[in-house]
Amino acid sequence: MAGDRGAKTYRLMLLRHAKSAWPDGVPDHDRPLGERGRKAAPLIGADMKRKGLIPGLAIVSTARRARETWALVRDNLPPPIPTRETRDIYEVGAPAILATIRAVDPDIRNLLVVGHNPGMEELAHLLAGSGRQEALARMREKFPTAALAVLAFDGSSWEDLASGRCRLIDFVTPRQLA
Repeated sequence: MAGDRGAKTYRLMLLRHAKSAWPDGVPDHDRPLGERGRKAAPLIGADMKRKGLIPGLAIVSTARRARETWALVRDNLPPPIPTRETRDIYEVGAPAILATIRAVDPDIRNLLVVGHNPGMEELAHLLAGSGRQEALARMREKFPTAALAVLAFDGSSWEDLASGRCRLIDFVTPRQLA
């Protein structure tokens, strides 16, 4: 808890996959990134590096567009970054993503989740109880593809993550960086 002597600051980075293509006959799970997405993802990765947002673990949806987004972001970050791909955050809402996050080892203090809307946006809105007003307003207006919400909370583990408990530290979109 925030006042506890054992409390640590945890940082959660929620990244919506970059813009995907819609090729005919390709199942949703197998859709690749489109040209715009291939340009946007590296911008987010470079911005993360510049700001020192280096995850201790990346949890990535098994959907092709999420994996491709992570690969392009990761190329801009210092290696190695452990990665766990899971279908548990594909086509699910905020509660399922939150359950996945709460199960993360408490020794991991900086976590990146690469997933999909509406779940990522729902989760960011659910968790952000405070933060920079300008960033909160932009995030609540729109959570576009390749958007990154950076949240922080004090606690003893990821299990302490709860509705309204986080501070929104940053909200970045590719359009801001282009």
